[in-house]
Amino acid sequence: MIEKKAWAVNGYLALILALALLIGGFSLLVQANLVGIPLLIVAIISGTGILVVQPNKAYALVFFGSYLGTIREPGLWLCFPFAMRRGISLRVRNFNTKTLKVNDIEGNPVEIAAVVVFHVVDTAKAIFDVEKYEEFVEIQSETALRHVATRYAYDNFEGKGFSLRGNPEEVSAELMNELQQRLSLAGVQVTEARLTHLAYATEIAGAMLQRQQASAILSARQIIVEGAVGMVQMAIERIEKDGVVKLDEERKAAMVNNLLVSIVSERAVQPVINTGTVY
Repeated sequence: MIEKKAWAVNGYLALILALALLIGGFSLLVQANLVGIPLLIVAIISGTGILVVQPNKAYALVFFGSYLGTIREPGLWLCFPFAMRRGISLRVRNFNTKTLKVNDIEGNPVEIAAVVVFHVVDTAKAIFDVEKYEEFVEIQSETALRHVATRYAYDNFEGKGFSLRGNPEEVSAELMNELQQRLSLAGVQVTEARLTHLAYATEIAGAMLQRQQASAILSARQIIVEGAVGMVQMAIERIEKDGVVKLDEERKAAMVNNLLVSIVSERAVQPVINTGTVY
């Protein structure tokens, strides 16, 4: 089904005409003039075709099983008489999915939810191609969310590729694209799709939190060690360049050891001052 524009004319003129025919028909009947009967029939028929369309609402017209078209423009209209009217809202709506428990690409159970903002752009598809387009949107949104969640890991500890926690914008964009493909069948356009809840499932939350903490500690220690090695190398090169003291390999090793311990150590280092020998 493809939406098309239904035949409709100015309803105010039709209303005035129907009232005039109604008044004229009654007047002629009072005067025992049979011409008033056809006038009343025409007035009643034209009255059944008068339709009021509210802003951001549309009406699909069906006449004996045939789709005649859709009226979108707000106002008072005269459409095809005796046609069945099926109203549908064109307003922007949002839908919050349930909190779903799915397995990410690594098999870890995670809890995830999203909000979907949508509106109807093709009334014919929304009314005739699916049973109930609101339920269709809900079911397809949850299905797409599950599908997208299984493509990524909850968190990327190695820092390569996308993850659900580290790349919410990219994941939301992919979710929106997949939803649009699924919901185009129902004449629905997706305006936005964004994650609203993301967490590890309760049964593994504690263990994964420890893993995150360990990964953060390892990353921090790696940065500290790299910086410490650079500082020690720079200090030794500067001492040798300025000729402050002459260091043999044994003293270089001792100096490297002391500097690394003092820089890398998590606790304050107690200095030992060498004042020389007694003899």
